[in-house]
Parts: sequence; C-alpha cells; structure tokens
Amino acid sequence: MNADTPLAIVVLAAGKGTRMKSDLHKVLHPIAGRAMIDHLLASAAELAPQRQVVVVGSGREQLEQALAGRAEIAVQDPQLGTGHAVQQAEAALGGFDGDVLILYADVPFVRAQTMRAMLDRLHADDAPAVVVLGFEPEDSLQYGRVLAHADGRIAKMVEHKDASEEERACRLCNSGLMAVKSADLFGLLSRVGNANSQGEYYLVDIVNIANTDGRACAVVTTDAPDEVTGINSRAELAEAEAQWQAFRRDEAMVNGASLRAPDTVWFSWDTELGRDVTIEPNVVFGPGVSVAVGATIRAFSHLEGAIVGEGCEVGPFARLRPGTVLGRKAKIGNFVETKKAVLGEGAKASHLTYLGDAEIGAGANIGAGTITCNYDGYFKHKTVIGERAFIGSNSALIAPVKIGADAIVAAGSAVSRDVADGELRMVRAEQLVKPGWADRFHDAMKRKKAGKS
Repeated sequence: MNADTPLAIVVLAAGKGTRMKSDLHKVLHPIAGRAMIDHLLASAAELAPQRQVVVVGSGREQLEQALAGRAEIAVQDPQLGTGHAVQQAEAALGGFDGDVLILYADVPFVRAQTMRAMLDRLHADDAPAVVVLGFEPEDSLQYGRVLAHADGRIAKMVEHKDASEEERACRLCNSGLMAVKSADLFGLLSRVGNANSQGEYYLVDIVNIANTDGRACAVVTTDAPDEVTGINSRAELAEAEAQWQAFRRDEAMVNGASLRAPDTVWFSWDTELGRDVTIEPNVVFGPGVSVAVGATIRAFSHLEGAIVGEGCEVGPFARLRPGTVLGRKAKIGNFVETKKAVLGEGAKASHLTYLGDAEIGAGANIGAGTITCNYDGYFKHKTVIGERAFIGSNSALIAPVKIGADAIVAAGSAVSRDVADGELRMVRAEQLVKPGWADRFHDAMKRKKAGKS
C-alpha cells in the first residue's frame, strides 16, 4: 500500500435484502452486537480512508441515521447492477485523485490486511488497471469465476449465469471486491454494457474492458475464504454470528482467558478480557464490558455495560446492567442484579439482591434479599452505602438515602431516612406473642372440619 496515495472506500448497500424478511435494513442487522456494516467500516478505518461513500437503495433513511455523517450517501434508484451501483458514487468522489476500494456491506468480515494486499498489488510494477479479490470456496455454487494466468494476471471474468461449463470448472471465484485507481474507475464504468442474461451492468466487466484495451488486471487470492462470506438471510446471519464467536473465543483463550465450555460463551464485539480471567459455561457479554485480571465470571451470568475489577467474582446467575462498576475483589453472587451501581474494593452482595443507582463503599456487605428502592414512579434516586456498612437480609433502602460507614441495618428493615456512621437502624413492627393461640386455632379448625364430614 502506497502511504502517499489517498484512499476512498465505496461500500455497496443498495440490495433490498428481501430474503432477510425484516423491516430493518439488511446491513444493520447485528453480529456480536454490532451492525454488519460497522464491522466492515471498522476494518477499513485501519487504512485511514479520506473518503467513504455508501451506495444505498431502499432503507436510505435507516442507513443515514445509523451512519450519522460517518460516510457520504449515494442513492441507486433504479437498481441496475453492481457496475451501475458504483457509478452512483461518482459525484461524491468528485475531485478525488487516489485509490478506490469497492466493498460490500453484507460482506462484513474482510480483514484490513486483505484490503492492504489488494492496494499493494494495484501499485505493483506491472500497474494493473483493476485488482480483484478472489477466493476458492469448497463449493463454488453460483459465484462468478476469475480465469487467471499462473502469475495472477486475469484473462477473463464471467458471471456464473453467463459462464460455459468449462469456465465453471475453474475454482477461483470472484468475491466482488476490487481496487481501482479513481482516474480509471469511472471511465471504465461508462463503457460497461448490459448485454447479458440479467440485463444488468456488471462491475466485473471493467476487467474485461481493461483487458481489451491491452491493460493488465490482476487477482489477489485470500487465504481465508470465510472473510468474503456474504449474508443474505437469517440463517446466514446466524452462521456469521457463529463464525465470529468461534474466532473470538479462540482469541480470548490465546490471550490468557480460561473458558470452561467455550461454545457456550457469547461475546460482544467490544468485550475486553484481562489475563487469567475465568469464564464458566453459559455466560453472555453484551456491549461495553471489560473484565480485569484474575476475575471469575460464573455460569449463567449476563453482563452489559459493566466494568469488572481485578480479582472480582460474578455469579452464578448474576445480571450486571449498564453503569455497573466493581472495584477490586468485589463480589456479586447468585441472583443479584445491578444497574448504575458502583461497588468499592471488597464489597459484596452475595445473593438475591437488586442494587440500582447505588454507591457501595469498600468492604460493605449487602445481605440477601436487599433492594435499593430507586424509583418513585417519576424519578430515579440514589442510595449511598458507606465503607464496611452491614445491610441485613430482606432490607429495603428507600432512596434517596445514605447509610454511613460501619453502620448496621437490621434484617427486615425498611429504611427511608439517613443512617449515621456506626449507627444501628432497626425499622420493624414489634413482634406480638400469644402463647397457645396456634394450638387453640388448630383444635377449633379440626373440630369444624370433622363436623362437616
């Protein structure tokens, strides 16, 4: 890749996605919590493109909102083929002089290193007019073919529907991705015709036109065919999710995490794990989670938008919601839910607890069944629990409320006023004792029941 040559990215996203059967634009469907087009744009960002153009058709408003100014939008209407789609980017690339990478929004896993290889080939000594990314799938299915010489120069490109049986025997297939100099691209596209079985303007024809002009074109073959897998249906989306998750699990273990049952752990695109993290079976990470060195996430836990500190323990059956921050060696036990809760070092809530909009000091202990009552039906309020405070089981802390350092809240209390440092707060009804009452009650009920027999 020539570092001095500006780069533009053209991403084709004009397909209707009818096989997806969804009101959501096909390329906005998530993989690991991230829209497939954003996976692709993240890889492209490693090459620092100066321009990004996304060619859209139906669902334009959804893509404009999702991209939020990160790319220029070009509209293809009507949709007359891939060559016609790329032509719609010409106005957006007006005045641009550099390399153009043509990518597909529903092919989200193309690696930055593969894109660089295409651009490197474009700047090789033989100066190819077009560089095509080829791949060799196990089953060539309906892919177009790249008929190439041993040195990678392309003799001909042909769509599957227009190929002869001899041409279909070629195993080198066209991914659709191309690298072209902007000075060549739109001139070649203007000469593409639609005399084919589909009556469409094929992007691949720019290769055949350049060949006719006596200019070389070249193919670069990926060593990872899965990276050019397209997604057109819910089933293919699920396969892509499985592919991504398998890669991420392997990466996590290579980097020092222990996954007890890897196939049952599900990561988000941005999950961060430190060394010596242990993850038990059936754990799900939503977006925005980081787990520090030596932490343990026990089985059947769900984490999203949470920061888990060094040496913490979470779960089993815990739910950490956005805004949760666990300090060093804090513990969240089974059937505990947190939301916007910050636990200091060594603080713990071991079981059956809800902590929402709360700040819990270091070393505090939250007893089973404790609830921070943070919502009054109109507004959220905060609970602050001091260092080393002890909250007895089955307590309700009615926010806004502050429990002081070293304070004790007796089990079964409903606390609605602040508790001072070192204070004991007990908020219960007085126990009423009636000796023999239960015995008399049972005797009366037995006689009554016998009388009705």
